Amino acid sequence: MNPARVEANVDPAAWLLTGQVMHERLRPKHHPFTYPVFCVRCDLDRLASLDSRWFGVDRWRPLSLHQRDHGPRDGSDLATWMRAQLSAAGVDAADGRIWLQAFPRVFGYAFNPVSFWFCHDIDGHLRALLAEVRNTFGDRHSYLLSAAGNAPITSETQLKCRKVLHVSPFCRVEGTYEFRVRETPNSALVSIDYHDADGLLIRTALGGRLKPLTRSTALAALIRQPLLTAGVVVRIHWQALRLVIKKAPFYGKHPAPSRTADAPTDRAAAGQPSAGAHPISSD
Repeated sequence: MNPARVEANVDPAAWLLTGQVMHERLRPKHHPFTYPVFCVRCDLDRLASLDSRWFGVDRWRPLSLHQRDHGPRDGSDLATWMRAQLSAAGVDAADGRIWLQAFPRVFGYAFNPVSFWFCHDIDGHLRALLAEVRNTFGDRHSYLLSAAGNAPITSETQLKCRKVLHVSPFCRVEGTYEFRVRETPNSALVSIDYHDADGLLIRTALGGRLKPLTRSTALAALIRQPLLTAGVVVRIHWQALRLVIKKAPFYGKHPAPSRTADAPTDRAAAGQPSAGAHPISSD
């Protein structure tokens, strides 16, 4: 759902999502945690209009979004880049607005484990989702996903792709991700289930309430969580320490290849784009 359709008379260039990130590892030891977070969701065609005392684009503000942190990472226009990816993937139905949801830079610092690009058609229906994933080792990969036949993506749509980026030293590079997008007029949630060769291993979700990004909402978010992005990195390492204490399997920064006994059963597991999963030219 396009956030701009929430109310006929409300059409901000950016939204603030205030909520939580939820993570649950199911084995070999149960390991759940939940943290409060906030994100910005910006209309890529209207970035130039976003500038206030508290939030800006490509300039220093207490909260900011820098185009060089995303997509081609060269500071070029993100809407142009994303539309080129959609065209190359044949997702022609996504001819409407594109919204980028990410953790903002807070006092100049940012780290985004995952950023989401919501690509709509001209009627406001979601047609593609780009998940831009980063790890703490400096690597990144983008997964471009669409529904079968490029149909509109609903809360019932399951978007699958093969895992190709090493994210955690406690997981192998194998298996698949399953994404779901659930939105109401006032809330948004993206869930990611990670399945390795033995089945469902990790559930993750990022969701919360949507409000127009204004001077007052930006200031309120900053007051509540002034160390948001620094805290993301600290919490990643804290949870890693907890997994070490729980003696979770550790595969290191350069894990061994996937287990050869786990024969792929579909195109995604075989390393080929599955229905709705498209390669990104910049990776």
